[in-house]
Amino acid sequence: MSSELIFSVFIASIAAGTPFVFAALGETVTEKSGVLNLGAEGMMAVGAIIGFIVTFYSHNTLLGVLAGGLAGMLFSLLFAVVTLHFYASQVAAGLALAILGVGLAAFLGKPFESAILPPVPTSPIPILSEIPFFGPVFFNQQWIVYLSWVLFFALVWFFNKTKTGLVVKAIGESPTAADSLGYSVLKYRYFATLFGGALSGMGGTYLSVFYTPLWVEGMVAGRGWIGLALVVFASWKPTRVMLGAYLFGGVMITQLFLQASGLKMNVPGQFLSSLPYVATILVLVMISRNKLVIKMNSPVSLGKPFLARH
Repeated sequence: MSSELIFSVFIASIAAGTPFVFAALGETVTEKSGVLNLGAEGMMAVGAIIGFIVTFYSHNTLLGVLAGGLAGMLFSLLFAVVTLHFYASQVAAGLALAILGVGLAAFLGKPFESAILPPVPTSPIPILSEIPFFGPVFFNQQWIVYLSWVLFFALVWFFNKTKTGLVVKAIGESPTAADSLGYSVLKYRYFATLFGGALSGMGGTYLSVFYTPLWVEGMVAGRGWIGLALVVFASWKPTRVMLGAYLFGGVMITQLFLQASGLKMNVPGQFLSSLPYVATILVLVMISRNKLVIKMNSPVSLGKPFLARH
């Protein structure tokens, strides 16, 4: 590849990795509390269409992001009620949420399939954006990319420096012990689940409003599932989530550049398109082989219902 092409891949990888950042960070918070929500795909799809509709009529991207986040939050509330109050299987409820969200988004999006939004310009940060190579790559992005970084640093601080963050982690490890100390396990799990849903919805809005400013049925295209895999890949650590998100974003964008560059390769385009998903499977297989890593880092109570005291 030429140096210009490599430079373009780096810039595009940040944009392509951003929806993974939102979805994976949100799921990390949810799973840290011991709740396993597999509905990220559905929440992203609902967030994408609701965010698009609100932006289309309001011409305000901030309102679109807030609406998409709210849509994801309300969807996750449905999951939380079913699993935390009625003790339904978190795996089954999450899968149902994913299917419901994708179908609902397709239904709501039918009237908007020909609608297009104006491209959202980048917001270069003065001085920093002028740094050779790193400036255009990191500091000449759309404002929502900077928001994802703010959320990342806020979550690192939250889990390591605040009492509430430590309580959330403690609930994920031993909800019975936390309950005996007087902490409301259900309340913390509700908030964690709703926060995770909001971030997934915002990640979907990023796709339809910022990344490709139009609505197309199925545009989430498995990114929610990859976001779930990223949490395991990152061993439930926000810093690794960020690195993994941009790694997968780079894999996804590289195959597009390879197809568009006209390089002479005896490789079918369908194989290149499958690379991000093949990479996801390979990473999960490699991680699953080391059961000690998973056991040491995954929340002990993940996916297990908790019967609150009455």
